[in-house]
Amino acid sequence: MEFMDILNMVTRWGHLLFGMTWIGLLYYFNFIQGGYFKSATPEGLADGKAKLAPAALWWFRWGAMFTFITGLILLESVRKMNVMNEYIVVGAVMGTLMFLNVWLVIWPNQKVALGMVEGDAPSSGAKALLASRTNTLFSAPMAFCMLAGPHFAGYGMGTGSMAMWAALAVVAALEINGLIGKQGPMATVRGVIVSSLVLTAIIIGMLVFM
Repeated sequence: MEFMDILNMVTRWGHLLFGMTWIGLLYYFNFIQGGYFKSATPEGLADGKAKLAPAALWWFRWGAMFTFITGLILLESVRKMNVMNEYIVVGAVMGTLMFLNVWLVIWPNQKVALGMVEGDAPSSGAKALLASRTNTLFSAPMAFCMLAGPHFAGYGMGTGSMAMWAALAVVAALEINGLIGKQGPMATVRGVIVSSLVLTAIIIGMLVFM
């Protein structure tokens, strides 16, 4: 086995481990911590904001960072092997937007919401929550597309189709909403889960049937 084969496998392994850390904490924040913070006692809420949330956010943002870095390495490997396809492109775009949301929206606003830096805590908390809900929305279709790249029936379709650009337009519209729009059906845990599954069906349907 050549060195590059070993490096590629280690990178894939790392991408999976870092991704599990990142998305696992994303689900924890959206499905568990948010609900607890709403019902916690004042003492419990203060302790959670001072100790638990900052620690979880450290693992969250660095999990996102190293998932992104290993993803870039794998993407370059796919490009060199000339096996890039629309599923990989759409999944990579969603993953990149999710990474940028973590570092440019969620983390800066969470620092304000948690009282780590000065600012408008309610407004910052709302912005962080909307971006986090958007990442949760993207998580299921992103994972499906990344797995579909080498394994789904459409493998090898190439890039640049009308279906791919239409799917990316939908993703772009949802990202814009995640920055300046409203939660809508994503306001509840059930709503964001259902929305993510529906978005998966829509994107895959576009890529398969358009």
